Amino acid sequence: MTEAKPPGHGPLTGVRVVELAGIGPGPFAAMLLADLGADVVRVDRPGGPGLGIDPAYDVTNRNKRSVIVDLKAPDGAARVLDLAERADVLVEGYRPGVAERLGVGPEDCHARNPRLVYGRMTGWGQQGPLADRAGHDIAYIALTGTLGMIGDRSGPPAVPANLLGDYAGGSLYLVVGVLAALHHARATGTGQVVDAAIVDGASHLSAMIHGMLAAGGWQDRRGANLLDGGCPYYGTYETADGRHMAVGALEPRFYGEFLRLLGIEDQAAAHTDVTRWPKLREQVAARFRTRTRGEWTAVFEGSDACVAPVLSLREAPHHPHLAARSTFTDHGGITQPAPAPRFSATPTTVRTGPARPGADTGGVARDWDVPRLLSAPRNPQ
Repeated sequence: MTEAKPPGHGPLTGVRVVELAGIGPGPFAAMLLADLGADVVRVDRPGGPGLGIDPAYDVTNRNKRSVIVDLKAPDGAARVLDLAERADVLVEGYRPGVAERLGVGPEDCHARNPRLVYGRMTGWGQQGPLADRAGHDIAYIALTGTLGMIGDRSGPPAVPANLLGDYAGGSLYLVVGVLAALHHARATGTGQVVDAAIVDGASHLSAMIHGMLAAGGWQDRRGANLLDGGCPYYGTYETADGRHMAVGALEPRFYGEFLRLLGIEDQAAAHTDVTRWPKLREQVAARFRTRTRGEWTAVFEGSDACVAPVLSLREAPHHPHLAARSTFTDHGGITQPAPAPRFSATPTTVRTGPARPGADTGGVARDWDVPRLLSAPRNPQ
């Protein structure tokens, strides 16, 4: 297998990142850094971890390189510290105290590289009563109040996959924190630890809602508010073929356009009359059930009614707008989201497919000048 070359595109070109392998938000954060051009070296452990799928399909490991280090081996920590000494950023997602026990905690790394930004990705955070407990996305967002906001009022909270906790409240906040700390390190020569906890990030995402709650503009129960499905002109409706349309006609002008195209213009006064919302919802639902998703898509095409078809994962890449923007890309036979956001001077791209565990040991040892890596196990798969 040909080893991946160091990246040469993107605004983070020249930034070196060490990722201590894990699953979920840590790898996604490191993928985002890699997409932005950083040279991300993933330190895989012998035999795992993984998502339970062929590593060739794990797109969260795209644009990275991989080496294998057994941190429990006598010289395992030394290999990682060699990398940390030459890195700008290190990302790990262990439970609190584990990295320290393995000899690769912040103090060990900063002793070798005081400028290092040490990013820690956990669900509960580094301190607090639950810090040492196991958990997953759904438990983290449950405690923050964000899970309880989502879903129909007559049913249980709806599970938003692991997008809200792991990736929005976790990965994205870790990346923001790492980049801010990197800016500080380059200005001062001093690195620091970034404690990115999903409970903190997911809570932060609800800042606007907390303001509305304090002002009396939000009820503390789901399915009763403007943006949580309680409003009949902000939600989803089933069509004649069992598919769905999404409606977001909030402003008066958009609401008027929505009513006109739906054929219920006599409901204009219901826009601000909450007492009329139940009847309006019934009428909107009845109208959408009269045609298929494709037919309604054609009706609303080109309008400002803020209505869109609800597409599946396989359908989304073929939507004309997303196709025109190349929002999705094909690389190595895998259709996947393209890097985001976009940059005018330093464009990003999917440079390499998912890093295979240990496949890049020689190249990393050469490029980072870490000869000790060459004695580590390679290509176990």
